Amino acid sequence: MSHTILIVEDERDIAEVTQAYLQAQGYQTHWFAEGLGVTDWVKANEPSVIILDLMLPGKDGLTVCQEIRQFSDVPIIMTTAKVQEVDRLLGLDAGADDYVCKPFSTKELVARVNAAVRRLDRRVVQDAPALQLVEGSYAVVYQSARIELTQIEFNLFQLLYKHPGRIYARAQILDLVYQDFRDVSDRTIDSHVRNLRKKLAQLNLPSEPIRSVYGAGYVYEAL
Repeated sequence: MSHTILIVEDERDIAEVTQAYLQAQGYQTHWFAEGLGVTDWVKANEPSVIILDLMLPGKDGLTVCQEIRQFSDVPIIMTTAKVQEVDRLLGLDAGADDYVCKPFSTKELVARVNAAVRRLDRRVVQDAPALQLVEGSYAVVYQSARIELTQIEFNLFQLLYKHPGRIYARAQILDLVYQDFRDVSDRTIDSHVRNLRKKLAQLNLPSEPIRSVYGAGYVYEAL
């Protein structure tokens, strides 16, 4: 399957190096140097992955990301020179799946693109997921194995599971999982994730499905 990677980056040197690395991996690439026109191009061409700079002339990356999320779940990797946590979280809240801080390693960026493409390919070839959630009983089933979760563990895992590859910050998890607005801390989320991982390990999965993203939150990696 041929994959096209859209690069939205106003710094020509970065864009050209990124294109060269991606093309060497066999990808087709398309480059925008500004935010204007990106949304219409995505609608018409359906790229496999978008590498989107946060600070762009014409229209900023946050706005572009929000526009694309109105009609597409295409993986978006946001690049930004801003290193504050609040800036990363703004990108994730806008719908980005991942982020890379400038200056970044082009090899690392390509590795993240490869991971996103692998998830897409697995999604295409699988008729039904090998790992399934049973909502009525708060259970998770993998092949012939089954585990029971608490309601909170199930809701947390379901949130991540339904959006593979998307990073959820702890604050987002608090808002979406604890809808009764109880006084819950970030440490409570981390504790639930640890317990969830221990239970999932009983299923003998081929890989760890919940990945921690330093400084950002948690993401579900499709098996």
